Amino acid sequence: MAESLEKPAVIRVTSLTRTYKVGSESVHALREVDLEVQENEYVAVMGHSGSGKSTLMNLLGCLDKADAGQYEINGINTTQMNASSLAHVRNQQIGFVFQSFELLPRVTALKNVELPLIYSGIPFWQRRKLAKQALERVGLGSRVTHKPNQLSGGEKQRVAVARALVSGPSLLLADEPTGNLDSATSASIMDLFEQLHQEGQTIIMVTHESDIAAHARRIVRMKDGRIYSDLPTEQGPASEYINPAPSTKESS
Repeated sequence: MAESLEKPAVIRVTSLTRTYKVGSESVHALREVDLEVQENEYVAVMGHSGSGKSTLMNLLGCLDKADAGQYEINGINTTQMNASSLAHVRNQQIGFVFQSFELLPRVTALKNVELPLIYSGIPFWQRRKLAKQALERVGLGSRVTHKPNQLSGGEKQRVAVARALVSGPSLLLADEPTGNLDSATSASIMDLFEQLHQEGQTIIMVTHESDIAAHARRIVRMKDGRIYSDLPTEQGPASEYINPAPSTKESS
């Protein structure tokens, strides 16, 4: 019998539901969402404000817990985990990239990248080596001693990407990774994501910008807490989600 060429699932979500209480009102942020992401997939999640995309990102990142349903990452069922166990999964399995970079302003790029390894109990010399390798991987090998205020917006995001990758996570979660960047710098960050995808990294990226989503291989669209479209990028034009109001963005 021929072996299946299908790659293993990194993410498997079944009937995921999340409801928040806002005063006396219940807000149904997610409604029985099903999603599967295979190893080395590059997926964009799109939707207007209130669609549920940020709630889904928080659940996939083990930053929040669902009210109902099941979430597995690499076969690990997180559904009944306590906060300590979820933190362990986050540290071992997931790398995060945020719109606002989330770098410590008073320490160097190298020390920012080392941070996740400190929580893992990795010895100093090994942390330093892995952090340098991660910065070299994102093209910042010459900027290791620079602090965030000495870096451009694009360089800050590259440091954030290096920090997300330093632990060798199975999943890279990116939340509006180009939201604070100008168009040229955004393109360079998307080139970096493409490089990482080509190297085998599994990526899920939340964005409301159609040109950014177009870099992914698959676009999942959300509305009212549900997935209503899940198609390969070329079959799923994202134009309805173009962001009409550019914000103040940093250059490369």
